[in-house]
Amino acid sequence: MIEFIKQPWPWYIAGPLIGLTVPTLLILGNKSFGISSSLRHICASCMPANIPFFKYDWKKEVWNLFFVFGIFLGGAIAINLLSNPNPIEVNPKLASELAGYGITNYNSLVPEDIMNWQSLFTLKGFLLMVVGGFLVGFGTRYAGGCTSGHAIMGLSNLQLPSLIATICFMIGGFIMANLILPIILSL
Repeated sequence: MIEFIKQPWPWYIAGPLIGLTVPTLLILGNKSFGISSSLRHICASCMPANIPFFKYDWKKEVWNLFFVFGIFLGGAIAINLLSNPNPIEVNPKLASELAGYGITNYNSLVPEDIMNWQSLFTLKGFLLMVVGGFLVGFGTRYAGGCTSGHAIMGLSNLQLPSLIATICFMIGGFIMANLILPIILSL
């Protein structure tokens, strides 16, 4: 059984399981699925500052913190007990393209050739990690939620703002992956 769990699950198993999160949360407590709101709850619980954005009853949303902790704990269990010891498989065409950018190490899920402490102090690393992280955070706040909240929960509830946000996420992802990222990787 453990060997079955260790294998990558096909989309037709993993996708419906993720999708079933929405009705489960709605049935169990009329709760909305989303990850980025948990950061707000953490800040509201920890920040003594008198910032209006964090002045709300965050204790009503403590379930979300347990949910996110469960995701973290599940990830930690998966990486420590269920990880595949084989190297990451990369399509040969993609591997040759990435080799042109100096990315050849596929020993982990994150390319260590560009995501490491030494790279952080280069222009490429700074753009990818710091500027990219800022833009993800800004975009999440500007869109009123993250990709999981909009694409999984919002679309399931037929919310027009979530449809617009998801379309924008996809367009931004295509532009980044095909136009901007090659320029940054070639720096």
